[in-house]
This record gives sequence, structure tokens and C-alpha cells, in this order.
Amino acid sequence: MKPYVICLMHSSLDGRTHPSRWRPKEAGTDWFEKIHDELGGDAWVIGRVTGAEFAKGKPYPTTEATFPRENWFARRDAKTYGVVLDAQGKIGWGRSDIGGDPIVVVLTERVPDSHLAGLRGEGVSYIFAGKAEIDLALTLDILARELGVKRLLVEGGGVANGAFLRAGLIDEFNLILSPAIDGAKGAPFVFDSTEVDSDRRAPITALTLESMRELGGGVLLLRYLIKNDPQAASR
Repeated sequence: MKPYVICLMHSSLDGRTHPSRWRPKEAGTDWFEKIHDELGGDAWVIGRVTGAEFAKGKPYPTTEATFPRENWFARRDAKTYGVVLDAQGKIGWGRSDIGGDPIVVVLTERVPDSHLAGLRGEGVSYIFAGKAEIDLALTLDILARELGVKRLLVEGGGVANGAFLRAGLIDEFNLILSPAIDGAKGAPFVFDSTEVDSDRRAPITALTLESMRELGGGVLLLRYLIKNDPQAASR
């Protein structure tokens, strides 16, 4: 069964997500973790670029060992899991958790055995969700079936958010909107895509404002419910 999926992001008024570029500076940037905790997900997911910001290690050394392309879990008893999309296995972690949440890496079957050896050695769980590209619907199915995830928070970056959106897998969007503007090229957006997916559109059929909450200092929390084409996730 698919988990309930909430996308949580914090942006400027022009939809940009790097607070260091915003003006005025530090405009309500202390709200993300508070709302994250309020939403109470069983797991949260980020893309490779965002995941690499948390990494402490280097690429894993070569090995002669071989491993089956089967899901492997260092832990199954955590309250919350940190899930990272890393299709080709490029992140050397140097850690097994982020903020106390055990890391679960989503891979494709093309990842080298040396990477699997490195993940196992560091106690980092991993799952396979495709041969050459990550199948996000399959990812959700595995997380629900293997780890009991019922509520998943999608938290960027923009390319990962956009991939979930275009797959018709996001049920709810929570946006922390700060009274600040980026106003220049180069910063990521809340939802984005690769060049390959630039012409694809999300299968959204309705977007309903469920609530609006003032957080103080001009910061708003907007909660939208998303209705997707029911055939989208099965395509």
C-alpha cells in the first residue's frame, strides 16, 4: 500500500530554496525543522544532491566481493528513516544516520559492488528500485512493505520533488513561505526537473488550499491537498 506522501518545502516569494541568497537575510528560516516534526512522518526522502550535503565520507574503495541485487537493511526498528535517492551510488556516507534517523539509500541495479560493500560496512541500509532508473512508485511500495512506512515526507531538492510530483505520488504540499526574494538566476526551485523531463507535466487534476497558518514575522504555512489522475502512478 502506498504511503501518504507530503511534500514539505521552505521558499522565498519567488519559489527559490537557498535561504543564503534571500533578501532580506534570515527571513523566517528557523521554521522548517519545527514543521517537519509537527508533520510526524515515518520517513523523509531527499535527492542525491541534497543527500551529498550530509555526507562525511569519500567514494568507497574497489572490492572483489560481489553482492546480490537484493534489499539489505541494517535496521528495521527505527521510529523514522532518512531516505536518499542515489541511483548510481555516488555518495560515500561516512555515517549511518542523519540527525539520528538511519539512512536508507535507494539504488538501481547498475550500482557497483564496491558501493554495496561500503554501505554494508558503514551500516547503511539500501533498497533497489529499478535496473537503470529509480522507479518512485516501487520505492514507496518497498518502504511501506519492508519498513512499515505509512507517512512519507518529500523534502527536496527541486529535481527530486518534481519527479515525485510528475509521477502523481504527492498527496499533500506544505509550503513555508518567507517574506523574502531571491531575484536572480542559479538557485533551485521548489519543483524542478532535468532536461529530459522538462516537457513533462504533473498529472494534477485539483489543488485545494486546506489551511493557511501565520507563523510570525510574515511567514506563512500553506497546506494544499493534491488530487492526481488516478492512472498516473501506474503508468
